[in-house]
Amino acid sequence: MMDFKNAKELLELCESQSLPISQVMKLREVEQSEISMETVESRMAKALEIMRESATAPIHTPVKSMGGLIGGEARKLADHQEAGKGICGPVLGKGITYAMAVLETNASMGLIVAAPTAGSSGIVPGVLLALQECYGYSDEAILKALFNAGAVGYLAMRNATVAGAVGGCQAEVGVAAAMAASAAVELMGGSPRQCLDAASIVLMNMLGLVCDPVRGLVEYPCQNRNAAGVANSLIAAEMALAGIPQLIPLDEMIDAMYSVGKRLPAELRETALGGCAVTPSACATCQGCGGV
Repeated sequence: MMDFKNAKELLELCESQSLPISQVMKLREVEQSEISMETVESRMAKALEIMRESATAPIHTPVKSMGGLIGGEARKLADHQEAGKGICGPVLGKGITYAMAVLETNASMGLIVAAPTAGSSGIVPGVLLALQECYGYSDEAILKALFNAGAVGYLAMRNATVAGAVGGCQAEVGVAAAMAASAAVELMGGSPRQCLDAASIVLMNMLGLVCDPVRGLVEYPCQNRNAAGVANSLIAAEMALAGIPQLIPLDEMIDAMYSVGKRLPAELRETALGGCAVTPSACATCQGCGGV
């Protein structure tokens, strides 16, 4: 049986079967869904197609969000980099551009892949598409990385939450960044243990991040935090690939994230009653409530 309930069991499967996380996850999907490997792979290929379109279309054709809070940011970042003014380097520069573009697509009612949620949907494609562009990886390699990301997302959903309303933005952007970090490590040749170390590092770095959408819309500060999530993913992946061990295993970090999330006050869990959402400038954008 290629099934696992936690990261410890996933790592044991990888080591006993001499398989990467991506392959264990694919085999699990076939077993649990009772569908063919061809169908599983085809569905992930479709997800990649949607990710790529949602990450690139707004760069060429900027669109205003339904709430009017964002639109055109990805194009500005792309122009900034093309002018040779970028300071983040090619991978991070492209990663944050793609991540912000996906949020622009989402907020303008476009088609995205919720990975793991709509509000955090830019991070996984941002990281992986940037690595593909900069390192020349094939779509086949990126698809394997997506199965790896799916394994980490599954663990978070099974043992904690990926909902901002339950665990704050650490459960959305945090988990998305953990998924991307693990996927990036496998893509770059890291071991399963290094993948899970990277995911744990991300959750540690983003522990306590609140969910405070302005006007209750998944636009702002969500888009900015997706860009920050990309940076956190790449930092964690770099550390893990360098052989820096993580003291706290992923299972324990998921538990810690869940515990912290449940202790966040309701005002900081997607209710738009605290944090950024109640700053004077944010309230001023809300015509319906008189800016208060």
